[in-house]
Amino acid sequence: MLESAYEECLCYELLNRGLKFEKQKPIPIVYKEIKLDCGYRADLIVENEVVVELKAQEAILPVHEAQILTYLRFANKKIGLLMNFNVTVLKNGIKRFIL
Repeated sequence: MLESAYEECLCYELLNRGLKFEKQKPIPIVYKEIKLDCGYRADLIVENEVVVELKAQEAILPVHEAQILTYLRFANKKIGLLMNFNVTVLKNGIKRFIL
């Protein structure tokens, strides 16, 4: 399945559990007090605390890890989840990041 399909399914599950979330949340860059809209978008931000980046890749690469770390820094969040759905057991596709 495509990442967008997994995103919709995950949003459905979050909604059914009463959790608040924003999907495809724009993340601006602030450089020397100037806000730049450069096209960064977090797949999900759950409860205004956790940045969730979704993948459906054969493997998680260092660039994917750098991506979520960038989102955490620019969104000023401390907790992130990188979720790869292209695994046999989902728990093996989840990596947590804490800044």
